[in-house]
Amino acid sequence: MPEGDIHEMQEQAEEARRDPGLKPVSLTMAVMAVLLATVTLLGHRTHIEQVIAQTKASDQWSYYQAKGVRRHNYEAFAELLSALTSKDQAREEQAKEKFLKQAERYRDDQKEIEAEARKLEHEVITAGRRANRFNLGEVFLEIALVVTSITLLSGNRGYWVMGMVFAALGVVVAATGLLVR
Repeated sequence: MPEGDIHEMQEQAEEARRDPGLKPVSLTMAVMAVLLATVTLLGHRTHIEQVIAQTKASDQWSYYQAKGVRRHNYEAFAELLSALTSKDQAREEQAKEKFLKQAERYRDDQKEIEAEARKLEHEVITAGRRANRFNLGEVFLEIALVVTSITLLSGNRGYWVMGMVFAALGVVVAATGLLVR
């Protein structure tokens, strides 16, 4: 929250001290500010989780590609041995079999690596969805604070009620971020 907004809220709180009827509004704003800080923190942490998961997924795909390059090399070696003429046919077949076995091992490794990379990609998407919910909840809570502060300026309690509606909406939307899996 910008420093100017905090200063303005402090001034409004001073005004509320002089008018006892506005004390509940000030208390509501304090609760909204705490909720806003909590939802903002959840949003930031979820964005960090998303970035970490994206990095891990990228690393996993790089690992997958490295295994693919190694597999292709062994397949090429086996193919090359087939094209060469050798005096020792048994040794040539043994080497070719060894290269093909290695290539198959890398193919199997790639399947496991790909599954892990896809799992990590799913985590990236899920974290993004959760972060979006927290961000939207944050927006509603910020609107709630602003609308509620109008009560302190105008004395019209309709703004207080409207602010509480926005705050409730913000809390509900943010809470749905905890349910996203």
